[in-house]
Amino acid sequence: MKRQRSPLCHGLWLLVLMSCQALANWQDSLPGAQILGSGEFRKYGFDVYNARLWSTSRPLANDQPFALELIYQRSISRDDLVNASVREIKRLAGTSVSAEQLASWQVQMQQSFVDVQAGTRLTGVYLPGQGVRFFLGQQLLRDVKDLQFAKAFFASGSIRVPATPSCVSSCWAWPRRLCILPELARGLW
Repeated sequence: MKRQRSPLCHGLWLLVLMSCQALANWQDSLPGAQILGSGEFRKYGFDVYNARLWSTSRPLANDQPFALELIYQRSISRDDLVNASVREIKRLAGTSVSAEQLASWQVQMQQSFVDVQAGTRLTGVYLPGQGVRFFLGQQLLRDVKDLQFAKAFFASGSIRVPATPSCVSSCWAWPRRLCILPELARGLW
């Protein structure tokens, strides 16, 4: 005999599932993470965002998870963020990434990013062997289980942190040139 569940029971299960996802935040992926460095990006004298690099290990190693947190200081459309990221990945990867792969990653970014305005906090969490998770504030936007994309997005194999307080290029695609104050730059990457 088949037992029917009431709409109330279905509603309670839905509420429980939504609560579990609401509790997920980027810090759950990096328990005990600490800020390893911070910087700001300005373009033509205008503040674009403040950035913070988080990790559980110091010095940061390419095989360790980390989080890149951006707090935007102005409005930027999702399309502009995606286009800047695609341009930067293409510039860094050159011919090692096919046009088809880049197009696929562009779709991933369109699904992972949002329009931002002053105060918007976007965080990308690099998880070695898994991929990347994107968060808006503390809310998970997307979990991209594509390690090749994650490495290309963060350019984790080739990041060098310049020991100058001048900063980065490209809106969300900045990780290639994370600029940190000199005393924080030592030992990273």
